[in-house]
Amino acid sequence: MKFRFFRNVVVLPIYPRLRHVQGQHRFFNSFFRKLQSSSQTRASFSGGSSNSQGNTFLIPGATAATLLMLGALHARRLYDDKKMEDAREKGIELEFRPDVKASFLRMLPLRSISRVWGFMTSVELPVWMRPYVYRAWARAFHSNLEEAALPLEEYASLRDFFVRTLREGCRPIDPDPHCLISPVDGTVLRFGEFKGSGAMIEQVKGFSYSVSSLLGASSFLPMITEGDTHDASTDREQENTPTEKGKKFRWRISLASPKAQDTVPARPMNGLYYCVIYLKPGDYHRIHSPVDWNVLVRRHFSGRLFPVNERATRTIKNLYIENERVVLEGLWREGFMAIAAVGATNIGSIELFIERDLRTNKPRNKLVHLEPPEERVYEPEGVGMILKKGDEVGAFNMGSTVVLVFQAPPLESLKNGNASSEFRFSIRRGDKIRVGEALGRWHDS
Repeated sequence: MKFRFFRNVVVLPIYPRLRHVQGQHRFFNSFFRKLQSSSQTRASFSGGSSNSQGNTFLIPGATAATLLMLGALHARRLYDDKKMEDAREKGIELEFRPDVKASFLRMLPLRSISRVWGFMTSVELPVWMRPYVYRAWARAFHSNLEEAALPLEEYASLRDFFVRTLREGCRPIDPDPHCLISPVDGTVLRFGEFKGSGAMIEQVKGFSYSVSSLLGASSFLPMITEGDTHDASTDREQENTPTEKGKKFRWRISLASPKAQDTVPARPMNGLYYCVIYLKPGDYHRIHSPVDWNVLVRRHFSGRLFPVNERATRTIKNLYIENERVVLEGLWREGFMAIAAVGATNIGSIELFIERDLRTNKPRNKLVHLEPPEERVYEPEGVGMILKKGDEVGAFNMGSTVVLVFQAPPLESLKNGNASSEFRFSIRRGDKIRVGEALGRWHDS
């Protein structure tokens, strides 16, 4: 197929934005000319055999489909960014409002579509083509290619490029021992302390979801039955006993007798916090450990694969609960810790580096959102899987969402009115944050 370009075009004034568009136009023209010449060269050497022709079509065809997908995603991102920017300038917080698109998405085979996308991104690209494709991606989604650990030619497929590692020193880890760091690169959507009954997280203004539903009914989330007069601070002191024997005993009880979801009203213990971070397609896609902790349990929920962008959060109820996700639970020096990695459309694959045999978005015959989660306990008689702050935990194939739920030192008022210990977030909603940067800090008395 030959690419034709019109020579007679209308001359318009050159504005800065137009220069940018023309630059992109010249970039793609150069790319397609090289693609055409390469295809013609292969055809001349193929000798006209049907097998060679089929091989010649496979790579350009898959690549063309990938480029079309990138273009559609880029156009959608520009539209969403413009809408959000206009709303922020007017001081408007968009509220939850279901629409027709949300109902239409439920009819689509999004899990199958995501598997097809995964296959396309796994196709090995010709070496000469790789820099063009990856630079096009970086232009569309504002990725920083200078941080890549390897030359672009060494990433065989888009999938390898998505989950690439970074050069050493690109994500320095905050060394403060009284600091909890961000596990991912992304945008801070929500954060705060759980208060009142139910332990709810606001998805968007006008709709919230239960953290117990997000983590699973068997979660050992620290909750107190309403009306319980027992002092929560005493429980924390007993839980944080520094003896190793006490630690192992408490962990063994938590795993042997997981707390089922109860109809009795319950409220979270003091000092239970959450943070929701959204990863855009152009962000660094690896997940790191926010603190030194011991991972005790992994749960895999085979759910739907709705998109998790801004529009989806305000139009789809229980978005993070319905979507496929992997939850890691455990304990750190201050108590409970959980990370929920939520999948999305085209991101059905969630990788765990601490459990390489885990496979997500597998074909299912049943309604996946009705199945109980697949659960694995890491060394129930020991201390679980030990992770240090900054260690790599897993990766998404594209952008998605991470929900962090954790205990931290709560505000404890003394008789003189001063505070002996308190965790404080060092972020604001809408902030761009990177791996290793502080989410919050506290000070021991």
